[in-house]
Amino acid sequence: MKTLLAMILSGCALTAAIGAPNDYRARLPQDEIVYFVLPDRFDNGDTKNDTGGIKGGKLDHGYDPTDKGFYHGGDLKGLIKHLDYIQGLGMTAIWVGPIFKNKAVQGPPGHETAGYHGYWITDFTHVDPHFGTNADFKALVDAAHARGMKVYMDIVVNHTADVIQYKECLGVPCPYRSIADYPYTRQGGVNGKPINEGFAGDDSAHQTAGNFAHLTNPNYAYTLFVPTAEAHIKVPEWLNNPIYYHNRGDTTFRNESSTRGDFNGLDDVFTEHPRVVQGFIDIYGQWIDDFGVDGFRIDTARHVNPEFWQAFVPAMRARAAAKGIPNFHIFGEVATDEIDPALLAEHTRVDKLPAVLDFATSRAVIDAVSSPAPTREFEKLYNGDVLYEGGAEAALGLPIFNGNHDAGRLAYFIRRAKPKASREEQYKRTLLGNAMILLLRGVPVIYYGDEQGFVGHGGDQDAREDMFGSKVASYNDNVLLGTTKTTATPSFNTDHPLYRAIHELATVRSATPALRRGLQTLRAYGDAPGLLAISRKIPGEAGETLIVFNTSDKPISAQVQVDAPSRQWESLLGSCAATATAPASYHVDLAPFGYMVCQSNPATPKP
Repeated sequence: MKTLLAMILSGCALTAAIGAPNDYRARLPQDEIVYFVLPDRFDNGDTKNDTGGIKGGKLDHGYDPTDKGFYHGGDLKGLIKHLDYIQGLGMTAIWVGPIFKNKAVQGPPGHETAGYHGYWITDFTHVDPHFGTNADFKALVDAAHARGMKVYMDIVVNHTADVIQYKECLGVPCPYRSIADYPYTRQGGVNGKPINEGFAGDDSAHQTAGNFAHLTNPNYAYTLFVPTAEAHIKVPEWLNNPIYYHNRGDTTFRNESSTRGDFNGLDDVFTEHPRVVQGFIDIYGQWIDDFGVDGFRIDTARHVNPEFWQAFVPAMRARAAAKGIPNFHIFGEVATDEIDPALLAEHTRVDKLPAVLDFATSRAVIDAVSSPAPTREFEKLYNGDVLYEGGAEAALGLPIFNGNHDAGRLAYFIRRAKPKASREEQYKRTLLGNAMILLLRGVPVIYYGDEQGFVGHGGDQDAREDMFGSKVASYNDNVLLGTTKTTATPSFNTDHPLYRAIHELATVRSATPALRRGLQTLRAYGDAPGLLAISRKIPGEAGETLIVFNTSDKPISAQVQVDAPSRQWESLLGSCAATATAPASYHVDLAPFGYMVCQSNPATPKP
């Protein structure tokens, strides 16, 4: 125990566990601990690019550091400047929010916002000038690799920026028009004049170049036009042709509109079209070739037809393998608010996505630390691991998280559920939530700022605070957890108690193979908040690693079932009993919101 603690404090355990910098390519996805960051909100390394080189005012260039919906000045140079900080936290990989060139500002008059988040892409081949240059991104990737860290790109296929307009609904939302009411072969609806004769539809049986050669007129549901100034705004050039978009109006997120409708007016790409499939393979394959990135997080993956992913994923893996990247990590966003693994596993079975963001675990963890949720929720969660393509071993590669840039931060969920809780209790609940994602199966993802006690006021823009000293009033009115500071001053404090606690958890995880690659056995759970115990074991190896959580505000003293041969134990985190009470029975004591990690008969030598 003393040896492990000494190595945690010195930082040696991380290097010993995951290998020297030149060994980083060999790590599996489940070996990583990922730091998710929006470049615009991290640090401003170059004030000269704040407006992206665009002249005019706020509604032209999108820069206003006082407005939560506009660019604040963060960039890739600012991210490079703080790689020490990120690695010191215990992170082994960085998931960078989309860095592609965006439409700077869009939205109806009086409701404009900027593309600081990166999801309104116009040019898929260049870095947004607000963030820097392609050379800056290459410098980031190279600097991370020199440290043995990986870089994941956040990519978008489902849509582009809002450029295509519909004459029937200028200035107002366009309702979705279905294929039944507005077939591809009739202009203006079922009774309209024939167009696109010979086109047999976009179903999987007809996604061929020969069939799509008959699709030449995009005005089947609406009458389209593109403003002259934006006729060639998209790169590559083929993306400027409206025929490569669905053009059916706004999605309802149900039925066919889920994969064919526009997100709030964003141009929904016709991903069933063979030209589009090859086009995106070429685009993102080039980013692998030129920059050597280590993985893709795929935005809105569930809203793209399965056949696209069935072609795209093996193509990306082949490009990565040719580049010498053997464990290229691809994980898709399949957003859900339910603890239902089947909703996620479907996309690994049907779409053939290697992994998806584990929204089910996110919900279970948030419920466990913020609401009076029974620990039994984890039974349904983990029993569903067999549903993923590849089963429980595949579930090890699912990125798990407890908050993000869309839904909001864990500390916010806790404060909303427990408004009368003391700041100390909010802190302990937040720490417990971080411990859960760093110790349970999956790939932990830490959302930037959580390690500094960021709280936020909700989701989306309200959860995208600045690390480098904010000028947004609604960000700065929150006192951060674990400190008396606010976001008004820079938040890169390596002595912050959450930073130090996450560092300790990350170091123990990286130093303990079972916490990265071990399969799980549920040992204890109940119908109320309280005890949750899980053993993690690597098949074929002796011993087990026992993780125990207390999700309640009362202390726990209990017996937990373990393997009968697990008689001698040591503490990795917390105070573990040295011996089992009896064969197959182990005693645990936990403070409110406490956690511990105990290891029996270690399968590998102590660090």
